[in-house]
Amino acid sequence: MSRAMKNDRFNAEAAVRFAMLKAGQKRKPKMSPVEHARRFAIEKALQQRRYCNAFALWRGCLRKACRRGQSCVGDANACLRRSLDGVPRDVQSRVRQAIIAAMPRNIGAPERAARLCMPADLYE
Repeated sequence: MSRAMKNDRFNAEAAVRFAMLKAGQKRKPKMSPVEHARRFAIEKALQQRRYCNAFALWRGCLRKACRRGQSCVGDANACLRRSLDGVPRDVQSRVRQAIIAAMPRNIGAPERAARLCMPADLYE
């Protein structure tokens, strides 16, 4: 390819990019800290329930509804706090890796931050 052809192709690509910028590719507005905290709290609660169900903590739960439904339907925060010491660390890591592997690539920042937490980081 001759040098003139390379320059023409480069100029054409630059012209297209400049036109796109001039046309107004607008950035998405940034999320407010309140919205970020709200979305993180929602995803954190969902993540707690995922861990409770993955570790089958409903088997030792005191609530009949959890045992009957074979899933956590009560306070997942309290359930994790009470039962997490009985779950081996390697099992916790494997479940976390499975959750991370199943995470969509285009997930939002607050949801990603909640899903990357270890189970012990999720309860207060």
